[in-house]
Formats: sequence, C-alpha cells, structure tokens
Amino acid sequence: MAKKRYSHLFIDNLAEAIGYKPKSERFNPSIPIRQDRVSHAQRLIKQFDALWKNEQDTRKAHAVKARNGAYVEFTSSVGHDLLTKSLENIQQGIRLLNVREIDNEIKATVYIPAGKERYFINKIEDYQNIDTRTGKPKNANLVNSIEDIGIALLEALWIDPPDLIPISTNKAWVECWLRISDDEEIQKQEIADFIAILQASQIEAKSNYLVFPERAVVLINASREQLAYLIMICDILAEFRIGQETCGFWINESNKGQIEWVNELLSRLQLNSSNVKACLLDSGVNNGHRLLQPVLATEDCLTVNPAWGTDDHEIGSGHGTLMAGIVAYGDLEQALLTTGMLSISHKLCSVKIIPRLNQNPTPKELWGDITKQAISRSEIQNPDKLILYCLAVTSSTDVDRGRPSSWSGAIDELAYAEGKNQRMLIITAGNVEGNEKWERYPNSNLLSSVQNPAQSWNALTIGAYTEKHTISDPMFNNSQIVAPPGGLSPFSTTSQVWASKWPIKPEVVFEGGNLFIDSYGHRYAHDDLSILSTSKNIQVNQFGSINATSAAAAQATWFASQIALKYPSAWPETIRGLIVHSAKWNDTMIQQVGNGLRNKRDYQNLIRVFGYGKPDLITALYSSESAFTMILQEYIQPFEKSGSTPKMKDMHFYKLPWPKDVLLALGELNVRLRITLSYFIQPGVGEIGWKDKYRYQSYGLRFDLNNENEDEDTFKKRINIAVREEDEEVENNSGSDRWRIGVNNRKVGSLHSDIWEGTAAQMSLCNMIAVYPIIGWWRERRNLKKENTKTRYSLIVSLETPPVETDIYSVVETMIHVPVEVPIEIDRSAT
Repeated sequence: MAKKRYSHLFIDNLAEAIGYKPKSERFNPSIPIRQDRVSHAQRLIKQFDALWKNEQDTRKAHAVKARNGAYVEFTSSVGHDLLTKSLENIQQGIRLLNVREIDNEIKATVYIPAGKERYFINKIEDYQNIDTRTGKPKNANLVNSIEDIGIALLEALWIDPPDLIPISTNKAWVECWLRISDDEEIQKQEIADFIAILQASQIEAKSNYLVFPERAVVLINASREQLAYLIMICDILAEFRIGQETCGFWINESNKGQIEWVNELLSRLQLNSSNVKACLLDSGVNNGHRLLQPVLATEDCLTVNPAWGTDDHEIGSGHGTLMAGIVAYGDLEQALLTTGMLSISHKLCSVKIIPRLNQNPTPKELWGDITKQAISRSEIQNPDKLILYCLAVTSSTDVDRGRPSSWSGAIDELAYAEGKNQRMLIITAGNVEGNEKWERYPNSNLLSSVQNPAQSWNALTIGAYTEKHTISDPMFNNSQIVAPPGGLSPFSTTSQVWASKWPIKPEVVFEGGNLFIDSYGHRYAHDDLSILSTSKNIQVNQFGSINATSAAAAQATWFASQIALKYPSAWPETIRGLIVHSAKWNDTMIQQVGNGLRNKRDYQNLIRVFGYGKPDLITALYSSESAFTMILQEYIQPFEKSGSTPKMKDMHFYKLPWPKDVLLALGELNVRLRITLSYFIQPGVGEIGWKDKYRYQSYGLRFDLNNENEDEDTFKKRINIAVREEDEEVENNSGSDRWRIGVNNRKVGSLHSDIWEGTAAQMSLCNMIAVYPIIGWWRERRNLKKENTKTRYSLIVSLETPPVETDIYSVVETMIHVPVEVPIEIDRSAT
C-alpha cells in the first residue's frame, strides 16, 4: 500500500514582531600608522596640486568644456584598507564611483565637481595641523588610509581584466555604467544628454538601456581612444565593463516508429486548466510538434523582436524545442513507458531572445534589457497568470567569481519586482565545454565558474549531476564513462573558485547527462547518456536528446511547476525555498568533493559544487505521518527612520506548534530538523565595494533556533539587545556547532538552509525561531529613502522522525486547528 501523504502546513499570523537591536559588530579597518604626519600630508597635497594643474592643462590643450568636474583615483597602502565610505559627500556632489582591489591595494574612483577642489585638501590640512581631544590628528583614519592620489585614467573606470580594454582604435562593445540621479525625470534627462554626447562623438550605441538605483547601463561600441575621450567630456561615468556575449547552447528508431509513440502518449494525455505557465526564454519553440501543440498555443509563441520570428531557429539541435519537451512533460522517457493516463495542468509560453546569426551581425547585446523585454511580453500576453521563467542562455563574459553584472542585476530586479509582483526565475549554471576540459574532469569543473547571469542572488541556479552510465549499443560495450553514477555531470560549472562572500551557486542539481571515452581517449556525448525530449525537425525525428545544465534547468522548471500547481498560494520565494528544502546529497557527491563531510570546510566544498543536492519531488510536495513541513509566509520591516538616523526595526519571533510529548516519548531516537529561509533582495549594482553603505543587498535576513537549555526570555535576549535590561550580560552560545552546513557557510546570498540531527528528546525543547535583519543599502543609502520599506520572506521548517505508531503530522495539525485533508495516494511512476 502506498504511504499516506499530506499537504504541507501553511500557517498564517504566527510571527511576533519585536523591536530589534543587533549585537554590535564593529568593522575595524586596517589603517597604516604614519610616523610623520606632516610629510605624509604634504606629499598628498602635492599630488592634489599636480592633479588639478594637469586638469587645467588638459582642458586648455583640448578645449574641453563639457565636463564640470574631475575623476580622481585614491589608492591604499599595500595590504591595508581604504576608508571608501569617507570618500563620498553627496551634499557636496562628491561621489564614490567604483572600488577595486588590485595586487592587494584598494583603489577607489571618485568624482569631484568643479568648485570642490579643496574639499579633500582641507581635510588633509586639518589632519596636518589639528589634534582631536584624544590627541589624534583630525581625519586620521581617512588620511592615513590614503597612500596615493592621481587622475583617474581609463583603467580606473575599467572593471573587467585590463586585457579586455579595446586596443587603440579597434572598437568593442562596452557597457557604460552611468551615475544617475534618484529622481526619475532627472534620470531620463541625464540619459538623454549622454546619448546626445555619444551621437556628437560618433559613438555607436544600442537604443535600449538598464536603470538601477543610482546607476544606468548603456551598451556602446567604442575604441580605447573614444572611451578616454568620454572620460574627458562626461561627468556621469561610473565604470566600464566589456559587453556580454552569449555562449553556445527512442532516437535511433525510425520517424514512423517515433510517430507511433507520440500517438500513443497523446491518447493518454489529460489536460487540466490552471493558473500556472512555464515560460522559456530561449531560441524559440517549434510548437508544430504534436506533443507541444496541446500545451503551447501559437499566441504564446513570442519574440523580443518581430524581425526574428518566433520559431526555433537554432541550427541542428533546436535548443528551445528540446527544452520545451522537458518543461512540459518532465521525464518524457518515463511518460512514454507508462501506460496510465498522464495529467498535465500547466501550460508553456516561449519568448525568443536569440536572433539568427544572419539577423544580427553582432552577438553583443544588453542582455539584462533583452530579458526584461521578454518577461514584459510574456506578462502582457498572460495577465493574471503565475509564470515560472526558465533561462538557459548564459555568457562566459563578465564572469568574475560571483561578482554581480548588469545582467545578473537585472535578473535580481525582475525577481524582486519592487516588492509587488515577485517572479520565479530559473537559470542554468552554464557549461564546461570541449574535449580539453573534459579530459581534466572533475578538476576542470571545479575551476570553471558558474556563468553570467547565474550569479544572480534571487534566481534559482541549476547545476547538473548524472545517473547516466549505460550505452545500449553493443558497439560501445567497452567504453569508459567519464562521471561516476550519482556524481557531477562533466558539463556542470561550479562556484568553487568564488570568494566566500558570494551566494551558493548552483543551489541544486538535476540530471545533466554524461560522456563516454573512446579508444583514443576522446570524450563524446551519446543519446543514451543524454535526456530524451521533443525534436525541432519533426519531418525527420519526433525525438531528440539534450544534455548539460540546459536539460537540468528544464527539469527544474517542470519541478517548480508541480509545486506551483499543488500550492497556488505559495510565493515564488516559497517555491524556490521548497526546491532547496527538498534537496539531498547522495553518497557519490559526498565522496567526490565532500571528503566524507568531516568538517565545515568539507560542507563548503560540497555546496559550492552541488548546492544543496538533488531535489526530491515527493518531499517538496508532501508531508507524511512521520515528517511534517510548516510554511510561514510573512512580511517584515527591517529598518525604520528614527529622526535623521535610520536603524533596525523588527525581528520576528516564532513559537512553533510542536509535538513535544511525542518527541519526549521517542527519547534517544535520532530525528532531523531542517530550516530554510528564502527571500528576494533589491540589488544595488555597481563596482562600489559591496560593504559599508554600498552593500549589494538592500537588506539581509538570518534565522536562529533556541538551544535546549534556553527558555523564551533567554533566547530573545541572546538574539536581541533591545529586550535586555541595561548592561545585562547574557550567555552568547548560539549552538552553531549543531548545524551540519554551519552558520558561516549558509549565511551568504538570499537563501539560507541548514540541517540539525539530534535526539528526539533534544528536539522536543527546540521550537523557537528568530528571523532578524542585517544591514543593507536600504538603511545606509539615506538619499534613496528606502528605510521604511517592508519586504517579505518564506520560512520553511521540517521535522522528520523514524516511522512510529503515532502520526506526528496529525498531532501538529490538530495543534494549529487545520482541517484534516484526505490522504493522497502517490503514483510514484509520475515522478
């Protein structure tokens, strides 16, 4: 008999909002000690004097009148910090444009408007001549942190590796990042003025552009000389980056036989209506395929450019159509092999975002805006639908170990959607390609970065593992398989080389196929080692094969659609959270890169390759008698304006309905608790340091769980200074060692998940959770007036016990007064 399954427990209005004050975590910058303050000050003043003289001479020599200020580069001492926060004064018009670290030096580019030339000189002179009450030189930290000052040349505004700067008069597509006003009308005028400068300078530009808080991005085709000229005549430049270019993206039976398989499946197909659509942003889809016609209407085949058409143009594979077959049917091979009715409740939408090569002589585009246009078209066509987006187009350009790009920033903006219409976006991690790299598996995968824009904080990024290890053709009986069953797919990129501050990517993995090795040592794909799907060329074949992270992302999109169908009230943050919450690592993954999971470093290596593992559909959709899942969707206000100074506002405290008596009865039996916190941030893009007030995230959230020996009052006081008595000391034991992944590993990005395995007796006492904010630019960048913004999150909590006589789900359900649902018998063949 099939095991009983129940719907997850959605609980409303359980959060208690408490005024929040965090424990002090002071940033102590590394500032060099200056033995002779006078000589240091005089040296910096001389550098400023030389800079301003050079500015005047340049203006006279070139008759430059358009620019009303200067770009200045500040440099730290080697191995020390630069006080970048103190280099900006918005009221004076002095703006910090970008921050880079080069050869262990911090470099900051600052715009100083005309008339403010003495602003920093005055600070340096005060440093030289005035002592504070403590006997330190005035402005000591700022001036001591500065080693050198000079004119900001092109290299000071160029964020990507220097070798990507266009050579001499040769032109290249370059992202021009502009510093813009907070006011929407002024923004439009600033961008229009910049476009006029480009036209007057005969610099080609794309007509579209991206707008972020305090930044706009325009794609221009310019030479090195033209970029340098723009710096001389334009006041609102912030940085340059290289333009982004996308990289590449039953089989043996006769077509007649394949058509018979199609007919048989169609005879068993049951279509249901729903509010859910899965939208492919790809090369178009051939919805003439008879398996796609029922789920993809012609009016849902769209394009960002009418000249491109909507059909699947890609030569050979037909990437978009192959993706569509998996997004529609999930495991198409399993669907063909089963004999019962096949029910499909979600429909498809397609927006073509890639032109034929002969339709567009340059592959460079402002891909963030292309993606925005595509999503806008799909939503105009499908108002009031829940649309899940799948993007399997990535770029190896502007990939810098997790650093945000204009494209990933646009993805984050689209997902956050001003906090009003959040979206679920699923993106491929990108692929490792070529025999040379495949020969070095898995080391080449560990060194190959997840591609742009999959570094997005809000999107769900999909990597690939593989269970494919058998080729049926006897001709290949002696062939060796590259990846072990259950291991990393040879195609999958990872975030092993990223700095630890960036999000965990990919978050999860799905089947991505394998490779085999021929007798000469070359690596090849094979249909048996790939995933079956629908072919574009239906006159030749009904079926084709697809592999790599594209196939994995298509499966993830189908998976997400099943959650959306089961739980219509689930937010995109919840759908993303449930996918991660259901994921597990298998033994091969743990042995391949996790080194047996002996310490937190091993977990860090594991999650940077496989994310949280392979999701399980049954776990994502259902609770059971011995495993219940609670879902809490809540709004929180992280900050508030208090007088002239923004501060932290609320934390949320939960006292969960808990089967304490059942757990105590289980005593020393091991049980498993998992907590996942999922939310979307608003991005603060631009290479501006991602610390101080320039953090990329608008806010952050964290969770904590009470210890066994903590009552409600003690737990609240440990987390929140605001509920302590004045000068009250409390024990600061967070119990962080009990978590498998660990606080430091899970705290990055905008999705946090961890597991605690302990005795049932221990777990009986741990049912209090705190969700609290951390600093983001909403609080720090006061000029943007975001301090009082509310936002939302999804908190998912699961407890799993060994099979016991007591139905633990029903116990909890009774405690929260949820009507008992009829248990659902699961047809496992459909998963």
